Amino acid sequence: MTTVATPRRRADATRNRARIVAAAREAFVDHGAMAPLDEIARRAGVGNATLYRNFADRRTLIQQVTLAVIERIMAHAHAATAEEPDSFAALSRFVHAAADERIGALCSLLSGTIDPNDPELVDARAEMKQVTEDLITRAQDDGLLRTDIGAGDVLVAVSQLTRPLPGTGCLDLDQFVHRHLQLLLDGLRTVAPSPLPGRAVTLEDLSRRA
Repeated sequence: MTTVATPRRRADATRNRARIVAAAREAFVDHGAMAPLDEIARRAGVGNATLYRNFADRRTLIQQVTLAVIERIMAHAHAATAEEPDSFAALSRFVHAAADERIGALCSLLSGTIDPNDPELVDARAEMKQVTEDLITRAQDDGLLRTDIGAGDVLVAVSQLTRPLPGTGCLDLDQFVHRHLQLLLDGLRTVAPSPLPGRAVTLEDLSRRA
């Protein structure tokens, strides 16, 4: 006889999965991609069996964390576009929100850990690329953002400012991130810009692997 999950059990399972992904994101930021799975289960408030029932291995969990971060960043972009009538304010809001997702610290998850050609990941990154470029283009079309930068320039800056890697013993610089992001954003305005060396960085540049 086949047992059918009740709505309550399905809801509990969904909540557990979400808690595991959230806990894994925090652990990966703190300790890197090799954060102990036992620690992730403890942070999520679930048993190890529940973690492994939802995620068969570390690679699967890292992929889901990566997708969750991308989805959150896209949600920030859509909200900023819909709610901010000023296009530069929308871009600024998106940049600060992306920094809060600690995308720099999570970049290592994409390096040799998961398959960058996974269809689900490819689709998510393509959508993130589009919404980011839309914010950039809108601000440039309104004459508020200098035209010699690309979406890749913005994401490189956000990544670098949120990159302090786990276990390096670096000072806690999180308190300064938004201050320095605002300095960066002010430098991207169209008022008397200085010439930039090189060319604008595209998102395609960032996706190329050496």
